[in-house]
Amino acid sequence: MKLLKPDYVFEVSWEVCNKMGGIYTVLSTHAKTLQKLFLDKVVFIGPDFSDKVSNDLFVEDGQLFSAWRMQAAKDGDLKVKVGRWNVPGLPIAILVDFNPFYAQKNEWYGKMWEWYGVDSLHAYGDYDEASMFSLAAAKVVESFFLYEMKSKGDIVYQAHEWMTGMGALYLQHQLPQVATVFTTHATSIGRSIAGNMKPLYDYMPGYHGDQMARELNMEAKHSIEKQTAHHVDCFTTVSEITNRECRQLLEREADVVLPNGFENIFVPKGKVYMQKRTKARSRMLAVANALMGTHLDDSTLIVGTSGRYEFKNKGQDVFLEAMGRLRGDDRLHRDVLAFVAVPAWSGSARQDVVQRLESGESGDFPLECPVMTHWLYNMDNDKTFGMMRYLDMMNQRGSGVYVVFVPCYLDGKDGVLNLSYYDWIEGCDLCVFPSYYEPWGYTPLESIAFKVPAVTTDLAGFGRWANDTCGHEAELADGAKVIHRTDGNYWQVVEDVKNVVVRYAGFNEVQVKEVRKASAALAEKAQWKHFIKHYLKAYDFALRQRNERMK
Repeated sequence: MKLLKPDYVFEVSWEVCNKMGGIYTVLSTHAKTLQKLFLDKVVFIGPDFSDKVSNDLFVEDGQLFSAWRMQAAKDGDLKVKVGRWNVPGLPIAILVDFNPFYAQKNEWYGKMWEWYGVDSLHAYGDYDEASMFSLAAAKVVESFFLYEMKSKGDIVYQAHEWMTGMGALYLQHQLPQVATVFTTHATSIGRSIAGNMKPLYDYMPGYHGDQMARELNMEAKHSIEKQTAHHVDCFTTVSEITNRECRQLLEREADVVLPNGFENIFVPKGKVYMQKRTKARSRMLAVANALMGTHLDDSTLIVGTSGRYEFKNKGQDVFLEAMGRLRGDDRLHRDVLAFVAVPAWSGSARQDVVQRLESGESGDFPLECPVMTHWLYNMDNDKTFGMMRYLDMMNQRGSGVYVVFVPCYLDGKDGVLNLSYYDWIEGCDLCVFPSYYEPWGYTPLESIAFKVPAVTTDLAGFGRWANDTCGHEAELADGAKVIHRTDGNYWQVVEDVKNVVVRYAGFNEVQVKEVRKASAALAEKAQWKHFIKHYLKAYDFALRQRNERMK
């Protein structure tokens, strides 16, 4: 059966032209593939923060949709900027100012309760901000459809995460001609259960989403997420492990699973790759030596972990425990330098580190607190620093295993490392992401795409995909090692991570070359050119459901 194809696709997310996390990577990497398929008929909608910060990710173009844009301005509340998202493919992007919608906030919350039973009474934090953006984005599509398309043609409106659910419901009610897709990348309740140290997986059949929302003070976010999932034309999520959450906590199974792909255009090749890798390793070693007063050389095994600062969910606790245990392993015959690159509540770059780097001398003695590149505002309460102190991992000379905490975004201008995130990955020999809660897992996918083998778990969507793709529990020889993880085997996971690092540290040059080659080969199978078919299936599903309800 031939798939139905929309005339326009609108993708709406808080992270369009707003680099924050994994959803930004999803959208910015598949933009090129969608642009190739739809030729300027895919449009991304994001929030306009231009009154607060400059945005080099967005390039305004006054010629795009100029007539509609002027008409939208005349109609009242809609204030938009139209241009291009500065990512591969240069797709059209619309940034909308959502501040005018606050004046009708309570009125819209009342309508959402009346139409769909969405409970906004217990809203707090970022709920209002997200909801007003969501409504503004929906109004953009409504205006575009009525003016630019003259109320004819097929539009698919894809809303990402609970933050955009209200807009999807608005269109479902007010403009039923639009086919709606809602994608949850992680259920708000599942993430909260895991983050609050409750066993998510062993007791999954016993959890009730509404009850847990009340217990965890998540009623408003859970309500908009659940009602959007139940009422859109096509409900999607990113992996089978998250679909299990959806069935239990949202009481709604996904219509289509949309695994997250990557785009190899971001990966340099040949001599350029080796030059960037050499430069990154040199900088990482220089920073560590400046901090510790050591003379670690290029024979050092550089291991990294990164991601959102969810200490348990992302397995940062496991990583530190494993690095601590490495110190006493007699099988380890190389120095190991471990980086924890996780944005925390940090200040500016440490000037004592900067001065040593600028002088080109590492010195023969460590600096004060030789474990972090930036001072923290909450030193006494930071979980990473606290665990390092508890494990006595303060980079004592001769320990053979050293840990450096980089508590800031790697944007290439942090003041110390001055490496972009992808450049930092290239400098690593091995990346470790032993996640407890990970709906997909971009960090291991990005790692192997840059030919750096990764360690992850089978509680990550990517980990399960890797196992399925390999036909067995993936090993280093496959390009990514997938460790079995449950609610109760924390210490076994720690031991498994330690053993993988020890084993990889002992590989010879030929073995390392083969593993890196396998990493790239596995990553190739997860490119968007292979995964975009799932999006096309979701569009088809939504359009067919729209057709049914319009009869």
